Amino acid sequence: MRPLILVLLMSATASTAAVPVMPAFDTPAPYAYMKDLSNGMVLLDKGADTPMPPASMGKMMTVYVAFDMITRGEAKLDQKVTVRPETWTKWHSQGSTMFLSVNEQVSVENLLHGIITLSGNDACVTLGEGLGGTEDQYVALMNRAAAKMGLKGSHFANTNGWPDPNEMVTPRDLAIIAERTIKDFPALYKKFYGTPSFTWGKTLGKGDDITQANRNPLLGRVAGADGLKTGHTEEAGYGFTGSAEQDGRRLVLVLAGLKSFNERISQSVAFMEWGFRAWTQLPLVEAGQEVGRAEVWMGAANDVGLTGATDLKITVPRGYGAERKVTLVYDGPIKAPIAKGQKIAELVVTTPGLPTARLPLVATEAVAVAGPFGRVGSAFRHLVMGK
Repeated sequence: MRPLILVLLMSATASTAAVPVMPAFDTPAPYAYMKDLSNGMVLLDKGADTPMPPASMGKMMTVYVAFDMITRGEAKLDQKVTVRPETWTKWHSQGSTMFLSVNEQVSVENLLHGIITLSGNDACVTLGEGLGGTEDQYVALMNRAAAKMGLKGSHFANTNGWPDPNEMVTPRDLAIIAERTIKDFPALYKKFYGTPSFTWGKTLGKGDDITQANRNPLLGRVAGADGLKTGHTEEAGYGFTGSAEQDGRRLVLVLAGLKSFNERISQSVAFMEWGFRAWTQLPLVEAGQEVGRAEVWMGAANDVGLTGATDLKITVPRGYGAERKVTLVYDGPIKAPIAKGQKIAELVVTTPGLPTARLPLVATEAVAVAGPFGRVGSAFRHLVMGK
């Protein structure tokens, strides 16, 4: 790594305290975590790395794997899956259900609605069997995806979060799954998450359509709310992993271990409102503004400009302004070729009393590999002249 301190930014008003008073959020939840996805800053961390049962919040990983398979062409939304009699027998009345029927042919698209909106345990197992061959094989894909994400404290034992001593997650890992779902599959996220209700199945006797509401406690209560997943078992209590976006700023929260359905609603709404109300963003770098240059190895150019792909901002307590140290960090010299817009560096922003922010920087232009003479010159500069 080559850390280069670029600039020390000072507060606009001398009267502002050097160390901020951190906004407080008191919650009875034993687990509470919030992250600002626009810059990666953690706004609250209460038991974020403590393993706990996920309950139905584990279904987010079931959905993530399905989204990934659809994106890579290994599954299709209109692909039909058959509800096995054995699956129906086990899951038609165990916890939340989509009200699937024996031998029913259901599309992957409808099963995803059944998982995301209805939290159907039957839908999870049916999807897993249809796309993975067996539920166990699909769970193996979930754990492989978890390892690839870098989840440190999570292991999945089934597709629906049903209590199992071998299935544990951490609040931080749940937030990572939510973030990756939002960022890796934006179109699918928009299509499926945030749906207020879904209709599937028939009532006994009259055969009326069964419509169930989304249990997401933020929908209709917090502006910009659009995901993600609730969970509840006797062991885990009431939990929720949620997200909302306001004015281009997206937050993800995790609450777990709450005592009731209504407490989950009130705490989730209060927590998300706190994140938007008690914190604000300060602009740091406009998109396209060059903040420095990085050395290039074996390239047609000796260095490359660095900028933000979007406007770069930091999150601070509302009304706060104090000095901040901004450090340009990259692992260099960076080997050519380099594509325009490729992430190759970070701005590390250190503010007294606040979490460190790490903002991605991208190349302002493409740099091709140097020709034979250029490579010789590059090697001479770096090995002999040290630059």
